Amino acid sequence: MKSPALLIGLLFVGLFNAKTQHGYWQQRVEYDMDIDFDVNKHQFSGEQNLVYYNNSPDTLDKVFFHLYFNAFQPGSDMDVHSRTLNNPDRRVGDRILHLKENEIGYHKINSLKQDGKNVDYHIEGTVLEIELARPILPGTKTSFEIKFQSQVPVQIRRSGRDNAEEIDYSMAQWYPKMAEYDKQGWHTDPYVNAEFFGVWGDFDVKITMDSSYVIAATGILQNPGEIGHGYTDSNVSRKKGDKLVWKWNAKNVHDFVWAADRDYLHDIVTVENGPDVHLFYQDNDETKEWKNLQPLIPPAFEFIQNTFGKYPYQNYSIVQAGDGGMEYPMVTLVTGNRSLNSLSSTVIHEIMHNWFQGVVATNESLYPWMDEGYASYGSAITQHHLKERGDDINPLGGAYSAYFSMLASGKEEPLTSHADHFETLRNYVSSSYSKGSIWLHQLSYILGEEIFFSGMRRYFNEWKYKHPEPLDFVRIMEKESGLELDWYYQNFINTTNTIDYGIKSVVGVGDSSSIVLQNFGRMPMPIELFAQYENGGNEILYIPLAIMRGVKQNEADDLKRKVYSDWPWTHTYYTLTIPISADLIKSLEIDPSHRMADIDRSNNVYPFNTSLGINGKEIAPAQK
Repeated sequence: MKSPALLIGLLFVGLFNAKTQHGYWQQRVEYDMDIDFDVNKHQFSGEQNLVYYNNSPDTLDKVFFHLYFNAFQPGSDMDVHSRTLNNPDRRVGDRILHLKENEIGYHKINSLKQDGKNVDYHIEGTVLEIELARPILPGTKTSFEIKFQSQVPVQIRRSGRDNAEEIDYSMAQWYPKMAEYDKQGWHTDPYVNAEFFGVWGDFDVKITMDSSYVIAATGILQNPGEIGHGYTDSNVSRKKGDKLVWKWNAKNVHDFVWAADRDYLHDIVTVENGPDVHLFYQDNDETKEWKNLQPLIPPAFEFIQNTFGKYPYQNYSIVQAGDGGMEYPMVTLVTGNRSLNSLSSTVIHEIMHNWFQGVVATNESLYPWMDEGYASYGSAITQHHLKERGDDINPLGGAYSAYFSMLASGKEEPLTSHADHFETLRNYVSSSYSKGSIWLHQLSYILGEEIFFSGMRRYFNEWKYKHPEPLDFVRIMEKESGLELDWYYQNFINTTNTIDYGIKSVVGVGDSSSIVLQNFGRMPMPIELFAQYENGGNEILYIPLAIMRGVKQNEADDLKRKVYSDWPWTHTYYTLTIPISADLIKSLEIDPSHRMADIDRSNNVYPFNTSLGINGKEIAPAQK
């Protein structure tokens, strides 16, 4: 009889092999950090013990850490990039250049050991490179012990002290952070502007700080009875100069963020079936809408969880801090001096990030459209649901407008662009947020909403706590729908091809009508042609693409649909014949849902001389 230990070992090997057979693996970390914070100097000393699991098939001779605070120094990559970029982020501008010695940020390494042995290391800007004392073999682990001293910069971008709303500390990307290693190798991008990528793991963090501060953080507070501050009803006595030790634990996350202020209010909103939502904000005239925000939180979570999947953590915190709105696991940092509409829209966007980035964690730097675009899409339909705006044709109308404006500028860049390498900030935003959200909304047009949302939930459940890439998402949607989608990905993500379909002509042929459609653009799409007849009848005339290798389900049970033969993408024209005489056709419209990002809808409607489309939107007469 095999021993229990041997059986467990064989089971582990079997599970590991199963993962590798599917070609996916990911590294793992376990952080244990002890921080002693000096609020007078805005500095802290830290001890970090990190266990690193090499689940890759590769032997590692070196490793890398990010030292993000080093970006906030004159002459840094972020400073130079901001001062030389066309259309830079105005929150940065040239502010880093003018920081004084006691205002800059830094991480200084005092000692660094691997498994108890000193190692050689080199710091270049925001990247720490370590030459290992011994290689890390596949399937093994090692530990790093780092002692460091850090200074919190004046708040400029996300992190720092004393932000514009006088929040004391926004502690994002604040510790020596292990760089991610995956099948593409090490991801050691310097901190220049945009996004992040982290290793999945667990965090145990102790923060020793002046007792007058309230701390909000990723994870679960382990000692609320010692803290008070709204975490419990305990009346903890404290005086200025005393220090408290806050003990936090966060499991299965890829980052840890915290914020601290002496004037935080702490409210808790309970969502049925979880989570508890903690709100931390100052109490003043500028933040009066934070109370009005709270009734919106439970229905927002309920809709998001029903639509995309169950939030897997016990807590979530909305914290007044930072310089705008920024997502972290289990936490949102958001500026608080806002109208209710601005506050709710920003918070809902950041809540969505706790699905698409907090739980399904893509590489934000390489694929910013997969987190910003997905969060933008989710927040748009959530707000649409909360406001009960069922009369809107397209809840993502703003995203389509921004995308069309970018096209009109003639400066569109493909979504394959790295987040830090877009030519302008406008291009980054319009591409990652707007076009990224259109990618999903348009996909619901291709697949049908029922299959689309089923696929979104499947994607979330199969890829949570992992790092999916674009084709992982595409494959999920192909499996869910039974359709081929490589053509859609190749055209909309990898190129700047645009969509432009139109009704070319409608000609009566006896008791029938010949309708000629034309593809004026370079990107193919399936076509839904909504037909209304003078006798009061209506139907969808559906033309699938040949390269889809299938047909989407009819979205409207109460609307008749007729499926026509495939449209080969190489063919500019398509002719369909309907058994209705031309004089009995009241109107025709390509894509009545307006989900297709057609750059010229003026030729989508017949009769050509009408001034209104079927949905009551003004259009110009067809020119082609």
